[in-house]
Amino acid sequence: MSVEEEILEVNRRFYQALSDLDLEAMTGVWLEEPWVRCVHPGWPMLSGWDDVMESWNRIFDNTAKHQVSPDNVSVRLFGEMAWVLCRERIAASSSAGSLVSFAQGTNLFLTTASGWRLVLHHASVLPVEGSPEPAPTVH
Repeated sequence: MSVEEEILEVNRRFYQALSDLDLEAMTGVWLEEPWVRCVHPGWPMLSGWDDVMESWNRIFDNTAKHQVSPDNVSVRLFGEMAWVLCRERIAASSSAGSLVSFAQGTNLFLTTASGWRLVLHHASVLPVEGSPEPAPTVH
């Protein structure tokens, strides 16, 4: 398996853990360090292993069912670091109905003695296709 394939496999496991609402699997892809970071869509940046894992626990406890699928995936490798860029398709369903949204995902990985580990996940909501462009901001 090439290095890029190894990184893509860890990235795949991240999205599988997210879709399965599996905290143990999510824990297995992250590097347990006080300096890891995570930004969920609409949330402030979370800093440190404890805060990041608590956020996943809260999300998983408050989510009945969803599927998060990455597409347009690209990998860049630079020494001991690699990043994966992708579009996240988020399909959620509840008693109120179904919703599909999209986010831009950036995942930063570091190679360690136990393999590639996630050190930063950043997801930002993307506008719905066909929606009007945002108005320009005046400063």
